[in-house]
Amino acid sequence: MEMRTSLLLTSLVLVGLLSHTTQAITHGNCEGSSRCTYIVRVRPPPNFSMDMSPMNLEDWYRSFLPPRMARSKPQSPFIHTYREAILGFAVNLTKDEAGYIKTKDEVLMVYQDNLIPLLTTHTPDFLSLRPNGGAWNSLGMGEGIIIGLLDTGIDFAHTSFDDAGMATPPAKWRGSCKFGSVQCNKKLIGGKSLIGGENNPEAPQDDVGHGTHTASTAAGRFVQGASVLGSGNGTAAGMAPRAHVAMYKVCNAQGCYGADIVAGMEAAIADGVDILSISLGGRPQAFHEDIIAIGSFSAMKKGIFVSCSAGNSGPFPSTLSNEEPWVLTVGASTMDRQMKAIVKLGDGRSFVGESAYQPSNLASLPLMFEDGSVNITGKVVASELEGSQVEIGQFIKDTGGAGVILLGAEDSGHTTFAAAHVLPASYLNSPDAAAVRQYIKTSNKPTASIIFNGTSLGTTLAPVVAYFSSRGPSTASPGILKPDIIGPGVNVIAAWPFNVGPNTVGEHDKVFNSISGTSMSAPHLSGIAAIIKSAHPDWSPAAIKSAIMTTAYVVYDNKKPILDEKLSRAGHFTIGAGHVNPSAVVNPGLVYDTDVEQYILYLCGLGYTDSEVEIITHQKGICNNGTKIAEAELNYPSIATRATAGKLVVNRTVTNVGDAVSSYTVEIDMPKEVQAAVSPTKLEFTKAKETKTFTVSLSWDGSKIKNAEGSFKWVSSKHVVRSPIVIF
Repeated sequence: MEMRTSLLLTSLVLVGLLSHTTQAITHGNCEGSSRCTYIVRVRPPPNFSMDMSPMNLEDWYRSFLPPRMARSKPQSPFIHTYREAILGFAVNLTKDEAGYIKTKDEVLMVYQDNLIPLLTTHTPDFLSLRPNGGAWNSLGMGEGIIIGLLDTGIDFAHTSFDDAGMATPPAKWRGSCKFGSVQCNKKLIGGKSLIGGENNPEAPQDDVGHGTHTASTAAGRFVQGASVLGSGNGTAAGMAPRAHVAMYKVCNAQGCYGADIVAGMEAAIADGVDILSISLGGRPQAFHEDIIAIGSFSAMKKGIFVSCSAGNSGPFPSTLSNEEPWVLTVGASTMDRQMKAIVKLGDGRSFVGESAYQPSNLASLPLMFEDGSVNITGKVVASELEGSQVEIGQFIKDTGGAGVILLGAEDSGHTTFAAAHVLPASYLNSPDAAAVRQYIKTSNKPTASIIFNGTSLGTTLAPVVAYFSSRGPSTASPGILKPDIIGPGVNVIAAWPFNVGPNTVGEHDKVFNSISGTSMSAPHLSGIAAIIKSAHPDWSPAAIKSAIMTTAYVVYDNKKPILDEKLSRAGHFTIGAGHVNPSAVVNPGLVYDTDVEQYILYLCGLGYTDSEVEIITHQKGICNNGTKIAEAELNYPSIATRATAGKLVVNRTVTNVGDAVSSYTVEIDMPKEVQAAVSPTKLEFTKAKETKTFTVSLSWDGSKIKNAEGSFKWVSSKHVVRSPIVIF
């Protein structure tokens, strides 16, 4: 799948989950006797035990159903039953049956299921991860860590998941691999297909490609000579090439239903994964209505680190997915690799575009717009990107076109995509596309040629934020700066289960593809989190997140700030804490840790009711005693606050994870219009894991300042621990 439409899945056909009943099921309008899938969230009875047998659990869940459904033995009425991610079940109901269940005292929430969209050779080298002399030598490669992915499945036969040199899965692994002829190994240790119900016996095979790509990005083994149709040739590897992989298939080409996503999280938690990689997400919504937020809270409570895509709805503000502070929200950026496809116009001007397919050069031919009504045989066609660029190219090839120039939209800035095309093609960025449009409109006989110039490294400024990467501020919690981080997400080369390009015949166990999206950036961070977890198995998810955020960089080597798709300075609502810096994450010096109790007090401070907090946290009556904290008081590695407030005074607590005896001095970088102070200005540590609390004080004229950004840093002889500040 590729950017923009097919990866974003913005034009999805809603399809029903497979049913255990014979009644027609829809996920749309549930009226009359038609059935929809619902997720029912319940609270445990006083004597509930997590050790309750599956049979007894199902019998208890039946007690919530209308009598006719409850008596439907031996056939189970449930699509999924849950106990780890949430307490509850998924079931097909009419609107009236759902209404009946809502009247039950122990029912917290009844959600109608909905569809949630899915949102590398050079990447390790770009991130300074090299097997000889690079950061992998000192950091490790994720040994002993299990990465679980919720995705479209995985290609079991792909060479990226061979287990040469892999250790046996750790004893904590409780999952299985019982799929008949499909074999797991010490790299790909198991998983489950959850589509259609929890009893689906099929292997989580990938019939889309997305899951194979994300899994190999996170933890694929070293594969020499990997390329896309010869472009980007090099040694492929995931971020944590020695980590184990478990795949939970919760999505297909149409997207991912909530009931299956919860079931995937349920299975991953029960199986004992260390890291959850989630390259999917829906529209912003309140946390108690967001099944990923609820399930990820349960994962966090079990010590599982969760990395999520920020969303592909940029460059517009407040378009984020996965905004909850207990997950890492990852935006997308470019790398310094180009697969050059140069468009030369008849007037002599040239524009450098990209294509992963690099055939012989295309000689100068007539150039025209694609409008569906003109004969395009033997012509170069300029096309707007309305759908999959590969599918556009296939259509043009099938109707006689000789080549295609994909025209970047106005809001896409300087972002370009290198796809595995089926005919000579070039994707041009927005400014260059505008010039081509104008040339076609004003020239009597427009012509164009395409010159393929291979793969180049280090010739473009990088990282630059991708235009599609969703931006803050957060809708659900504006006082928490999101996204948290950016990482590689444009033209990422990773494993693929099918042949690509013009030749679709032959073996595909060593096929790689180049695709883009925050779906690609999230597994990069999942793999990096696995490296941290392997080095520090006792660290909490919050500590791992802090290490990633406080070591990020926000300037290039020339000290100039990271840029966005328009080549303007990228703000913190675009890059979060900055771009991930894997070389520093294992030894950050200090971390901001956060426990479950703090998250609960934060939720109370957001104004959620006791019932809503219980839905998220599984804990009852927490907010009744009046204890709560404001968003900015959460012990988070960043600070965000409304400009109208005029001032902010908050405490932060850091834990020493560096040298036992160490000293840090604060450095503050804020615009002169903001008065900023940190007290104390120096932190002295005498032992490992010692904590210190300090106060950040900010004041400004709320009638004059609408937006201000800066940071404070704790600096020692070995470490720089940076936290961004945003006033908005």
